[in-house]
Amino acid sequence: MDTENKTTAALHDITRKSFASDNYAGVHPHVLEAINAANGGHVRSYGADPYTEKLQELVQTNFGEQAVIFPVLTGTGANIVALQALAARHESIICAKSAHVHVDEGGAPERVGLKLLTVDTPDGKLTPELIDSEAWGWGDQHRGQPGVVTITQTTELGTVYTPDEISSIVAHSHSKGMRVHLDGARLANAAASLGVPVREFTTDTGVDTVSFGGTKIGALAAEAVIVLNPKYQDAIPYLRKGSAQLGSKMRFISSQLIALLENDLYIDLARNANFTAALLAEKVSEIPGVHLAQQTEANAVFASIDPFLAPSIADELGFYVWDGPSGLVRWMTSWDTTAEDIETFVMSLRRRLA
Repeated sequence: MDTENKTTAALHDITRKSFASDNYAGVHPHVLEAINAANGGHVRSYGADPYTEKLQELVQTNFGEQAVIFPVLTGTGANIVALQALAARHESIICAKSAHVHVDEGGAPERVGLKLLTVDTPDGKLTPELIDSEAWGWGDQHRGQPGVVTITQTTELGTVYTPDEISSIVAHSHSKGMRVHLDGARLANAAASLGVPVREFTTDTGVDTVSFGGTKIGALAAEAVIVLNPKYQDAIPYLRKGSAQLGSKMRFISSQLIALLENDLYIDLARNANFTAALLAEKVSEIPGVHLAQQTEANAVFASIDPFLAPSIADELGFYVWDGPSGLVRWMTSWDTTAEDIETFVMSLRRRLA
């Protein structure tokens, strides 16, 4: 095979739809257009630009007049900045043991002095009762003082908090003097699943800060911290800079988030991801040897397959084995997943399991 054919074959393989993560998907065309449109001329840097100003207006439309947005570069960066704004140096963070901040961020919270107090959950969701298993020890100088609760919407196990569940968590946490952060890497998927505006399970529930995810829903390195409680706003600019999350050419981050927020594009894209996940769950449940582990609530499908076959199938078809001994696997759909992609994947899976 000559060099040109090898390159073509490699590109074809790279562009094959994957069910490993919604991070694998490309950038939405409208977002690419927004980046290109923002590329003309010179504008002020570090957020003093008309794009970031317009983004602020859109965020207030979506989250309320008190909301202030701070664009950042990565999801981990958003979480670290948002949590540092809420936690004093002597305080700890309560989170689910499955939480992204605990499992998938390379110890980033601990590296900036944030002790994590992890809680086992049956479905990835915290409750007031589960929070209380670590919400104790105030006044004990030998224990990191519980100061913040962080929840993920949607959770790492694909489950979705209802507005009432989040309201209950916030009210309980606030009553104990703790603040609440919401990791919204898949905030749009939660809104699409619940059929309610994002404000209904963030601002209206009393959440203090939100990590807003853009990358998983069609953006390129575009995330943000949204401060809903003005008490925690002043420190963010300094924490963002000190955490290497202040983009100099911020217009290119802000323009992407504008493209997603305008006309609720990010919700429409999330609806597609959720719809195709439900379709995938329906189709794979008909395959002998596939057992759905739980109801599919957003864009993640968890199922068990033969643990001896799982690694090789995952390598071939492109997805993650969530738990090797049990054969638990995760299939994620994306903003650009189609029904045809589902059919192709299901046929391949059926053939490998036969």
